[in-house]
Amino acid sequence: MMKTKARKILVVGAGGQVGTELTEKLRELYGNDQVVASDIRIVESLSGSGPFEVLDVLEKSSLPAVCKKYDVGTIYHLAAVLSAKGEQNPAFAWNLNMNSLFHVLETACELKMEKVFWPSSIAVFGPDTPKDDTPQMTVANPNTVYGISKLAGEMWCEYYHAKYGLDVRSIRYPGLIGYRTLPGGGTTDYAVDIFHSALKNGSYSCFLRENSVLPMMFMEDAIRATIEIMDAPPEQIKLRTGYNIAGFSFSPEEIAAEILKHIPGFVCTYQPDFRQKIADSWPRSIDDSVARKHWGWKPGYDLKRMTSEMLKQIEILFGKEKAEKIN
Repeated sequence: MMKTKARKILVVGAGGQVGTELTEKLRELYGNDQVVASDIRIVESLSGSGPFEVLDVLEKSSLPAVCKKYDVGTIYHLAAVLSAKGEQNPAFAWNLNMNSLFHVLETACELKMEKVFWPSSIAVFGPDTPKDDTPQMTVANPNTVYGISKLAGEMWCEYYHAKYGLDVRSIRYPGLIGYRTLPGGGTTDYAVDIFHSALKNGSYSCFLRENSVLPMMFMEDAIRATIEIMDAPPEQIKLRTGYNIAGFSFSPEEIAAEILKHIPGFVCTYQPDFRQKIADSWPRSIDDSVARKHWGWKPGYDLKRMTSEMLKQIEILFGKEKAEKIN
């Protein structure tokens, strides 16, 4: 009996901080030809290793056309304007974050897709949310356009599942720390920038207060969580809004102290800007017991292990850059 060929995976926003590493991991797991990367412009690191489409997800006809071309059965929708950039242009952030999601949900229903992944964020929480061990179900009154769009998006994902039976899955990312790409305008970007600055300059000027504790996660854990929730049997996914997931929480002064153990003489100074207000509205730590119970989530990195891995990998990347310049 002939085996039915699997439908392909499409990653929308593949050139971003999460999208780059997720696309590479999906291609490693399912094969280069099975994973179509897309972004608003060509991403050379991804276009050379598998199918790639330049795609503006806000153009309503473009997404269905790409999905039909490749017989897409699963979409990972990652295109978004993040928290800090969103505050600089709220109307554009709302338009991209919400209308792109609508286009994905509508296309998935129209083409009878198998699954959709859409990332939510701890930005759904607000100043009245419990700060410590923030529970899965709690007060959510975000005061940023990014957080508002994520909370509204969670409701729309739940709606499309209840009304149309769409298998849409979501997790609430905390601040994400990775070495492969630079961050894209979030309030937790300092936790990536600090490593690059420490290695290049031996110092860093942080845009948050030294004692601003926020939930964070190493990118490798975030990618694994994304794939694990998508691979979980449907009966284990009991929430269609966004699952809390946690890695570890720390403040700028705590990560600076950990870096100092590796780079003697490293100095971190603090000059809080408009992002401090955003950080103050977010939780300090997250209760992810529901995700652990429903689909077996468990983080693998703590602050110590993450710091060591970040410094090692960025040093390797610096070495490659220097070699390319010489050659």
